[in-house]
Amino acid sequence: MLEYTDAPSTSTPVTAAETADPAQLGRLETAEGKASDAVAVLLSVLPGLGHIYKGHRLIGLLLLFAGTPMAVALALLIATGTAGFGIGLLPVYWVAVMVHVYAIQDRVVTPEVEEGEEY
Repeated sequence: MLEYTDAPSTSTPVTAAETADPAQLGRLETAEGKASDAVAVLLSVLPGLGHIYKGHRLIGLLLLFAGTPMAVALALLIATGTAGFGIGLLPVYWVAVMVHVYAIQDRVVTPEVEEGEEY
């Protein structure tokens, strides 16, 4: 038999930190709560910036300072042996970075509890 009562419950309240997914702890938060895929793709005009925006800092910095210079150098090297056609590899690299940043999950966490406004 179930009884209705106005008495407070005897269980302790559960905090948001206790219910949070352990994989989400320590992730970034934005005002919107979620990174935009379209903005990330637009930022990837400079490869790596979209990854940084979505919270993948290490991958973004590696693409920005190591991957892109190596891709340019490799394309120029290949272009010397293919009458310039090796330069066509750069747009392939650029599009691949944009597709990757569109497909990866955000490391930005959506707020789970609405805390309301503070006065």
